[in-house]
Amino acid sequence: MVRIVLLFLCFFCIQNDESVLSWDASYKLSWSDFKAKPNTNSSAVAITASGIIFGFSIKQTDKNKVVSFTTDVYAHFYPEQSWYKMKRANNHILQHEQLHFDITELYARKFRYRISQLNISNSIKRQLKNIHNNINTELSQMQKKYDNETDYSRNFEPQAKWKTFINDELSTYSKYELN
Repeated sequence: MVRIVLLFLCFFCIQNDESVLSWDASYKLSWSDFKAKPNTNSSAVAITASGIIFGFSIKQTDKNKVVSFTTDVYAHFYPEQSWYKMKRANNHILQHEQLHFDITELYARKFRYRISQLNISNSIKRQLKNIHNNINTELSQMQKKYDNETDYSRNFEPQAKWKTFINDELSTYSKYELN
């Protein structure tokens, strides 16, 4: 007898009725994707809410021996949590926000890569959770570093360097892009 254990984890959880956009190389964000009311108390011109959704299932024998596992990893953008200030927004800032979403996709690919390196074992659940935690920590650190080095899009030269770097990294991990 085989039993299946399912688990769903997320970095940026949303309500079930909220819309999401899955990352897609052929689709670039537009201001119309940012649906939340702007925070007038914030100095930010825009906020991108994105995160990694992760789920897995494990097949075990009746003696609790793991025989296989499957995973799902997605980079999502959350329109109902993302906002912009119309009077201050421009295409440069939109590209900065797009790169935040691209960074999320990069870490989804890194996540898929790390999962591909795992072997089936009885510790797979713990290993998957550890990878999930590590990826989310690394993603958060990268997002902060990106904002710090670009001064939230105000430094144009670092912004251009980040765009090239992230595009190169996405290409490096292209094997782990969802089709």
